Amino acid sequence: MWISLSLSILLAACSSGEASEKRNRPVVDPTAALTAQVKQDAPAPKAEEQPAQQVSGGAQENPNFLDGIDDQNRGDKVGKVAFSGKVQSRNGMLYLFETEGRNIAVIDSAQMVNGAFDFGKVEVGRGFYGLGFEPAKKTAEIILNPDEPKVHIEFQNGRMIGGRTDSQENRGWFAYRGAEAANKNQIRQLYKQRKGNEAAIDAQVKAKENELAQTQHNYIRNNPGTYLAKFLTWKQPRFLGNKGTFLSDLDVMDNSLIRSMALPDRIQSMMRTFSGGKDAGFLSCIDIVKASVEDNPVVLEFALYNMLDGFYNTGKETICQYILDNYIFDEDCGANLSDVIRQRAQGIINLRVGNTPPNFRIPDPNGKVVDLSELVADHQYTLVMFWASWCHKCEQEIPNLVPMYKEMNPRGFGMVGISVDQQKMAWTKAIADNQIPWPNVSQLKGWDAPITDDYKITQTPTYFLLDQEGKIVMKPERWFEVQRFLQSRI
Repeated sequence: MWISLSLSILLAACSSGEASEKRNRPVVDPTAALTAQVKQDAPAPKAEEQPAQQVSGGAQENPNFLDGIDDQNRGDKVGKVAFSGKVQSRNGMLYLFETEGRNIAVIDSAQMVNGAFDFGKVEVGRGFYGLGFEPAKKTAEIILNPDEPKVHIEFQNGRMIGGRTDSQENRGWFAYRGAEAANKNQIRQLYKQRKGNEAAIDAQVKAKENELAQTQHNYIRNNPGTYLAKFLTWKQPRFLGNKGTFLSDLDVMDNSLIRSMALPDRIQSMMRTFSGGKDAGFLSCIDIVKASVEDNPVVLEFALYNMLDGFYNTGKETICQYILDNYIFDEDCGANLSDVIRQRAQGIINLRVGNTPPNFRIPDPNGKVVDLSELVADHQYTLVMFWASWCHKCEQEIPNLVPMYKEMNPRGFGMVGISVDQQKMAWTKAIADNQIPWPNVSQLKGWDAPITDDYKITQTPTYFLLDQEGKIVMKPERWFEVQRFLQSRI
């Protein structure tokens, strides 16, 4: 067992002692300022003027919560939407993506002629959808809701940040997103001034958080019955102070929940608020999340994979193993899960030490294809390095890796660099400037490259050291860890 049974917080996989603490909620990132585009109906009392109401279990009513869910927007709805529009100065294909949190999948495409596009009638459920000029890259985010059977959007530029539209959902979303971005920037600037002035800056940040909540309230009131109003309701948990009630205001039977970042953001906030940064705290939160959403297998799979992916990307592989063992591959708890989540989970399993990561065949700057399986077969150990021409940490690592490679390569050490660059010129210049001697490849699609998804790359540099069979023997963070390992073996 990967974790000590003496942990008092460890719960039985299917019948946790805390499993009865159903449906709780976390707080989202603070962002958004009031904008002139928002007409104020009767202004809500400011958050600080609303006393928090005590509820059972030590939880408190969140004064920043406003319920915008009514009979019209409650639950999911599937239907046809006629979707058309225009992107200024663009031609070629435009792709429509269905979203599940951060995951996207193409559901349709349309040819742009002088910027105009028409997807015809597409069948959708309520939620956020993506638009992009490449089949694996989302550029814009829009709302489609069968309650609006016809949507036309004219974007002013290729970034598709906002535009003219007859859609109430998207008029509200574009305006709110702009206000949120402005507020985020203001909070970032405040945090830059925090050192030595913590109390005053924290008070200003709190004021910005409350300002965001009031902005959300305005958009909820001005867009009743919309998916936007429901999504903004989800932004604030109804109850604070108790992890057992932190998700309780979410209707987990509403499948439109997965077509937004609302649940992943709530779960992340729950982990920050209640885990204490300890493994035992994370395990407790995981069990409560699972118990809170288990009545709906669709939302359950969504939540489990988001937690699995999130913990993997933050290096907590033992926590990942807990989710895998107890909730995905467990014969009882995982019985109702689909093969899709197990396939996704297998992708993470393959990136663990002792397992074999995906093979790749990618061209180098001269067009010669580098095959990972062939490379590892020719060397006792092979280091796979994800890097980028603009990465400052990579600039610090490479001058140490070059002499190490030259020393160890004749003794059976191989290496391949995988760049997450988008511009070939920048990539090849960095290779030349650093006099990099090992093979280098790139799909020149930045973070949207398929290989970054396959290896779940979220930062550079990232290393995988493979043995001659292609299995991961270590995932070092620095070049000298590789050097120490090799010096004792080759």
